[in-house]
Amino acid sequence: MALTVNDVDRFEAFRPRLEAIAYRLLGSASEAEDAAQETFLRWQAADVDRVEVPEAWLTKVLTNLCLSQLTSARARRETYVGQWLPEPLLAGDPMLGPADTAEQRDSVSYAVLVLLERLSPNERAVYVLREAFAYPHREIAEILGLTEAASQQIFHRAKKHVAADGPRTEIDEAAARRVVEEFLAAATSGRTEPLVRLLTQDAIAVGDGGGKVPARARAFEGAVAVATFMRGLFKPNKAKRALVGGSTEVYVGAANGAPAVVVVVEGRVFGVICLEITAEGIAAFRSQVNPDKLERATRRWAVTDHGEPLIRAF
Repeated sequence: MALTVNDVDRFEAFRPRLEAIAYRLLGSASEAEDAAQETFLRWQAADVDRVEVPEAWLTKVLTNLCLSQLTSARARRETYVGQWLPEPLLAGDPMLGPADTAEQRDSVSYAVLVLLERLSPNERAVYVLREAFAYPHREIAEILGLTEAASQQIFHRAKKHVAADGPRTEIDEAAARRVVEEFLAAATSGRTEPLVRLLTQDAIAVGDGGGKVPARARAFEGAVAVATFMRGLFKPNKAKRALVGGSTEVYVGAANGAPAVVVVVEGRVFGVICLEITAEGIAAFRSQVNPDKLERATRRWAVTDHGEPLIRAF
């Protein structure tokens, strides 16, 4: 049965929410878009007049598509070149979804998306639907084919895992931006000591180049090791200029609701460094430089006002 204009409009009104759910489940904007589009095809093929609650039906279809995707993604990531990190989303991207509560904001933070990779597909689905979108356990149980009690148990277990390794106490946005500016000033000073003072003792730095851009497979650990790496990263040299392939600009931005360093080359986002900032200092740098995971960020960058760069041509 062909969809009416109203049927299509009902789906399109809900598409942004579906994409936001899928992004949290998959950690990939492109895969989230694909999952939402596949859900539309299922909607197109269904007898929609018999669907009593379209939102619930669409959420169930999308979630189960994502669960299948997560299972196959785990196998693919075993052969992934280097460290796999989620695709970052720049400030204002509608795929970030709701951000009205601290729980919703945390659920899409880069640090939490990394932690969600450690959960089973079911744990991840329950956590996302409950924590980020406030679905009642009764509905989650129906979506996943569980009992309500099982949904509650899975949620508490998933939340415990995330809380145990999750981000420490955050600082306010203005203070966080000042820390990023101080970091860039220290990183370009050519000295390690100013950087060490900005980091927590157990700070880490990890990057994802996807085998297309050089990135160390194992994380740098400890303030001194991370500071030394960051000092070298921002040190100008001919090889680096040849690698990026153009004039480089470095901005203070925001990704996944937290401060970030955005590296732009000739209008293209070359890298996004997501910072985990706590009251004790910078706890983590997670750098995404795989060009396949920066296409959406580049499109977003092109249509937003991002001010003047703090650094040019490093």
